[in-house]
Amino acid sequence: MAKKKIDTAKDAPVEIADVKKAKPAAKKTAVADKAEKPAVSKKASKAKEVEPGTPQLKNVEPYSRFTDFDISLFKSGKHYKLYEKLGSHVIEFNGVTGTYFAVWAPNAQYISVIGNFNGWNRGSHGLYVRWDGSGIWEGFIPHVGNGETYKYYIKSSTGTDLEKADPFALRWEVAPRTASIVADTYYEWSDGEWMKDRYKHNALDKPYSVYEMHIGSWARSPESPDEFLTYTQLADTLVPYIKEMGFTHVEFMPIMEHPYYPSWGYQITGFFAASSRYGSPQQLMQLVEKLHEAGIGVILDWVPSHFPGDAHGLYNFDGTHLYEHEDLRKGFHPDWKSYIFNYGRNEVRAFLISNALFWLDRYHVDGLRVDAVASMLYLDYSRNHGEWEPNIYGGNENLEAISFLKEFNEAVYSHFPDTQTIAEESTSFTGVSRPVYTGGLGFGMKWMMGWMHDSIKYFSADPIYRKYHHNQITFSLIYAFTENFMLPFSHDEVVYGKGSMLRKMPGDEWQQFANLRLLYSYMFTHPGSKLLFMGGEFGQGTEWNFQNSLDWHVLEYPNHQGIKAVVKALNQLYKGEPALYEKSFDYNGFEWVDGGNANDSILIYNRKGIDEDNELVVVLNMTPMVHHDFRVGVHATGKWVEIFNSDAKKFWGSGIDNPKPVSTETVNWHGREQSIKITIPPLAAVIFKREKNVPPKYELKK
Repeated sequence: MAKKKIDTAKDAPVEIADVKKAKPAAKKTAVADKAEKPAVSKKASKAKEVEPGTPQLKNVEPYSRFTDFDISLFKSGKHYKLYEKLGSHVIEFNGVTGTYFAVWAPNAQYISVIGNFNGWNRGSHGLYVRWDGSGIWEGFIPHVGNGETYKYYIKSSTGTDLEKADPFALRWEVAPRTASIVADTYYEWSDGEWMKDRYKHNALDKPYSVYEMHIGSWARSPESPDEFLTYTQLADTLVPYIKEMGFTHVEFMPIMEHPYYPSWGYQITGFFAASSRYGSPQQLMQLVEKLHEAGIGVILDWVPSHFPGDAHGLYNFDGTHLYEHEDLRKGFHPDWKSYIFNYGRNEVRAFLISNALFWLDRYHVDGLRVDAVASMLYLDYSRNHGEWEPNIYGGNENLEAISFLKEFNEAVYSHFPDTQTIAEESTSFTGVSRPVYTGGLGFGMKWMMGWMHDSIKYFSADPIYRKYHHNQITFSLIYAFTENFMLPFSHDEVVYGKGSMLRKMPGDEWQQFANLRLLYSYMFTHPGSKLLFMGGEFGQGTEWNFQNSLDWHVLEYPNHQGIKAVVKALNQLYKGEPALYEKSFDYNGFEWVDGGNANDSILIYNRKGIDEDNELVVVLNMTPMVHHDFRVGVHATGKWVEIFNSDAKKFWGSGIDNPKPVSTETVNWHGREQSIKITIPPLAAVIFKREKNVPPKYELKK
């Protein structure tokens, strides 16, 4: 069923307004829209220019975008639309167009805006600190508009000079340059039909097949292999490809601005800015819109777990540990050499939740995959004895982070109930994808990391030894319905010497390709939603290299064409058979026929939807042995038709199949009164369905 809407906190801000309603119509490709009106209309007052160290007036300037209610929400951590207030915003004030700047830096003694417009002069355009103790500094600078680069000069309370990019900037310079850019996110959307019906695409009882990708290395221009494709170019090439392959969603590895490209986007400095490496905010919006027009949902990787220590970033922002914990036992991540957000600080929680809602609001994103949740949940994550401090109850749970994740999910599902949040969480923490009101964390889905590791380990073994590891491939069904699991074969499994998905498979070339087709067939018929990292869908032989394009040239060869064809066929099968998705998170949607045949390394199970008359019989042969006249117990009498065979010649298989419908016999088998006799091809999956329920869309002749 679709995710139940959760009531938001009473003191939460009003519903986020649709971007199109918030501003007058403009051309779709417009980068700069009409200047906004100031939030408060009082007597005009031009921002005074002061020298560094000059005491600031503690008043509220008439151009301020903050109301008393805004400040109250901010201090309590409940302001979920901070991107409308903090940062840089082009407005018209006293008949003059300029930019309003606002930044949170409670421990600074002086702040000014520096940029090309003033020769990076630290003393020419100082900001004013508010009187209300919020720690917000603000000011209006006339004749500064969209496209202007800037930073904040901050003199800390200890006298340290800092130059910081804007945490709320909507655009940044292209790395390695680090200045913020005054910009807007106005776009005249035309994806209303998708947004209206989005709840259907994101429901938990609908097919959910995700293509995970890294924008910078999916493809490069053959003429300029060192240049990235732009968001616009991707709209022309990526969208038709994903549609052809049949995936329901695409997941972009982090596209938020990051200074270090080899971090793959997971070391973010510009949380509100789409990476300028690939184009403008509006170009990314156009890509999202094109995906929606093609019926494809968009998921973004979101990283609230840590951030890098770059001098221009969030670390030590106002000369103190503002965003991160001061205690390094909580504030420093030993694996990634980065800094951990202080989830106990209200203003930091508001920053992060506002950031999550920003992408759902301004970019029409359909879901957020939350990175490294396990590292957030435990105080002793990657820490030895003595390197961490227990919580107030003596345990290792990070109570502040747990509380934050619950609030994050409540905020997302109250404002955007038709989206999904997905947790990358690798431990046995209870209730990750269960509602907050039942004690869970509130995510919509959770990555099934145990299934991924067990499956890869099992398939990496030589088939002759698989009978000794049978429990590895059946164990997942013991806990498969304790969470709403997504089955991931992600980027993490094809880097750092782990080999590509294809090269994990044992045997000669034919067996490697057959094993991979079988593994994907197992994934698509196992309960849970699906995720496959780019390159895996056509059997790339080399590991993923973020510096280069995928090896598209291998599609010249029939074996790789076969992998692509089988993934395409599995997506079509998955979307076309309700038995594979209607009860994907319900134990009633799965039934073992024979899960104990370790000697033959054969698995047989039923998948069921709401109409159990449409059940499927799935048979997986994990060895190269061909089995003729193999008896399988079935529930219903009649003729059964092979509707899928991963060994088909069109998939570069051997072509051993069941070309004609097979009739049931009254022979008790597998605890069922009826049974059929079939041929099972080598290292292959075959799927059967009752003939009377088989639609004409299936090509029964091989």
